[in-house]
Amino acid sequence: MAASRRAVELPDGTEFEYWSSPVTLAERTKAQKMSGGGDDATAFALQLLVAKALDENGQKMFSPGEVAELRNELPAAVVESLMLQLLQEPESDDEEPTDMKSTRTAAKKGSAAAD
Repeated sequence: MAASRRAVELPDGTEFEYWSSPVTLAERTKAQKMSGGGDDATAFALQLLVAKALDENGQKMFSPGEVAELRNELPAAVVESLMLQLLQEPESDDEEPTDMKSTRTAAKKGSAAAD
């Protein structure tokens, strides 16, 4: 559940960079409720962005009070890109998936040998 770097290109050609951990079911449900619970994908995406976007130091980038400002300043295409990024698992080319079963077994064997 570590935060990973994500970025979206803005219409002016600059890059909006942020860090985010994967969205949990509880966070998704809370964002849906905060967005009014309807079918407004933009409101949902903005709630997720406010809840999940961190700067490089792990500090929240936005406060809940900034949702209206973001709604007025971000183009719809950018909000859609952000929502897709937030809802999908982060890409990690350099990390091998960890087999948790073998890791636990090795840890148990190691601790038993130490006893």
